[in-house]
Amino acid sequence: MLGWALTFFILAIVAGILGFSGIAGASAGIAQILFVIFLILLVISFFARAVRGQPPV
Repeated sequence: MLGWALTFFILAIVAGILGFSGIAGASAGIAQILFVIFLILLVISFFARAVRGQPPV
């Protein structure tokens, strides 16, 4: 999921450079949403491993 967020981020940067503001804004929004979802899932997975008594790494 982090890969998708980075892909949309790069697409937003390229579209912004070329002047496609609508595409850049949409791609940046999607990248932000995917990044937040990735962070939430990361915290949940760390918490689940801690509850089971396993080290986080």
